[in-house]
Amino acid sequence: MNIKKVIPILEWLPNYNKSLFKGDLVAGITVGIILIPQGIAYALIAGLPPIYGLYCALMPQVMYAIFGSSRQVAIGPVAMDSLIVATGVSTLALAGSESYIAIAILLALMVGVIQFILGIFSLGFIVNFLSKPVITGFTSAVALIIGVNQFRNLLGVDFIQSDQIQYLLMDIWLQISTFNFHTTAIGLVSVFIIIFFRKINKKIPNALIVVVLGILIMKYFGKNLSDVAVVKDIPSGLPSFSFPVFDLDQIRELLPIALTLVMVGYLETISIGKSLEAKQDEYRVRPNQELIALGLSNIFGSFFKAYPSTSSFSRSAINAESGGKTGMSALISVAMVIFTLLFLTPLFYHLPKTVLAAIIIVAVFGLINFKEATFLWKANNLDFWLLIATFVSTLIFGIEYGIIVGVGLSLIILIFRTSRPYVTELGKVPNSNFYRNKNRFEEVILEDDILVLRFDAQLFYANASYFRDNLDEMAAKKGKALKLIVLDAESINRIDSTGVEMLKERIKFYQKKDVKFYFAGVKGPVRDSLFRGGLLKVIDLNHFFMRANQAVRFYKTGDRKHQEKYAKYIHQAYYDEVN
Repeated sequence: MNIKKVIPILEWLPNYNKSLFKGDLVAGITVGIILIPQGIAYALIAGLPPIYGLYCALMPQVMYAIFGSSRQVAIGPVAMDSLIVATGVSTLALAGSESYIAIAILLALMVGVIQFILGIFSLGFIVNFLSKPVITGFTSAVALIIGVNQFRNLLGVDFIQSDQIQYLLMDIWLQISTFNFHTTAIGLVSVFIIIFFRKINKKIPNALIVVVLGILIMKYFGKNLSDVAVVKDIPSGLPSFSFPVFDLDQIRELLPIALTLVMVGYLETISIGKSLEAKQDEYRVRPNQELIALGLSNIFGSFFKAYPSTSSFSRSAINAESGGKTGMSALISVAMVIFTLLFLTPLFYHLPKTVLAAIIIVAVFGLINFKEATFLWKANNLDFWLLIATFVSTLIFGIEYGIIVGVGLSLIILIFRTSRPYVTELGKVPNSNFYRNKNRFEEVILEDDILVLRFDAQLFYANASYFRDNLDEMAAKKGKALKLIVLDAESINRIDSTGVEMLKERIKFYQKKDVKFYFAGVKGPVRDSLFRGGLLKVIDLNHFFMRANQAVRFYKTGDRKHQEKYAKYIHQAYYDEVN
């Protein structure tokens, strides 16, 4: 076993130097400056006291720095996971209560255990069933839900909190006239400042700037702004070690939301990690190792009062742009959070909640991906409607059902596409030995007595009937003149027993009509499956050819010299395979 693969920190730590530390120091400080106000804000989304957002930035970051295969991904509290936590836990306990906090921490342990098990057994491929349109539709909808939920803090109105957009919008419409002027003014100015500095340079700590300005305004002008809600007391000190409280009934109720967090968290981490990986050549992201790292981050995070955490799009990008090259930048960010927890939490007493809402709204609305929707509308209509369906279902039915709809639609489309692959007749290109798609090459020659067809997929139980129907339809168009069928099998990479039986049955059917059936370009593994399935009881080795033109030439000229040599080669290859 390669210990460096199991503990990736050993890949870079032994060769660590001052040059790397300089970039990591700047990146770690920059990310830490952004992480502290974000952590406080995201904890409020999750329905937890602000301090728990900072707890999420401690042990999870340390564990990921040790076990994560990406050296630039920033782990910690994120808006999307925070809202999913609020959605799941709020049905079991009152937001902010001791019971609510205990359940959120238990949820972190559940998410971590599931992620770790998936990683250990190399089951990361399961998440691949969520296609990119589904991910885009889901994340865009969740971003919109998070943003609209924050209007309650931005405007100072006690709107309902929900993950179903129709209820949010209805309540906002009914209560919008009661907005708090001072709260709204501070919030909107904060939004403007953040957007202004983001356009100048994304490296500017815009979140920290509005936090400092908000604190100063409330500290020195708070008497005139008594109607503006502030964070108030944030306890100092580091979280103590303790095991989450186990309750089997709660675990059963939390399982669906835990699975949602597992998928969403892993997808976020992989998509971010892969995008950062493409910009360098120092390391490679390993999906199953990422699951293990995320699992350990959440498991050990739960021992130190953290709720579920994952990677952050914005902080990871800033980490890379600021010069972060290794996990040391994450450890520097942890040091900043520890310093804040020990000495600086009293400074956040006067922080307006509307400022935190402004930070969240600007951050999450940037995740609404209009470009992808526009691209898919032009490139692939089916994928566009898949994105829209996931987006709308997540908005209307909520986050948990939205991800179920997305996965379900992805599987349905996968089944549809594999059960109805592309089938076409090929024609001979004039003055050549090539056969090409008649629908794309108008000049190809089609002969009445010869049918050459291509099937662009694996041939198995789900599409065997579709293959048979298309074959019979093409053969029927040729009529009684048809004397030869050639299956160009170059695009068939697998065949199961159903496919083999269907081919045997069709070959016998056409043999009764005095129509020969040849195979061209069959891959070795597919040929082995055909032979093991008993195809040679129906036809012999001389019916297999390397190319479609060789099959047609053999039919027309009866030139056996070359074909007997190829048949001998096939026989030897099959003999070697079975022995």
